[in-house]
Amino acid sequence: MAKKKMAPPPRKLSPDSSADSKLTLKELLGADVIGKLKAQADELKASEAAARERKRLAEEEKRKAEQKRLDNDFEHLLNNSSSDWRKFK
Repeated sequence: MAKKKMAPPPRKLSPDSSADSKLTLKELLGADVIGKLKAQADELKASEAAARERKRLAEEEKRKAEQKRLDNDFEHLLNNSSSDWRKFK
């Protein structure tokens, strides 16, 4: 039979380690590290926004090219035009 491994007993906290647990991450990190992280986050947001804008422009150009192709297609124009020619007199 396989033996089950027992988990080690939980460690008791010393009085000075409880003071460390009350510190926040912002207090533990230096101001320069926080500044670098914020700059990196801003740079990432800007690059994502630029990528979304490029994608939107590419889709718009693709849509315009398709519309131009359809405008030159006589069959498409004939099928999608109004059959009431009296209003164009």
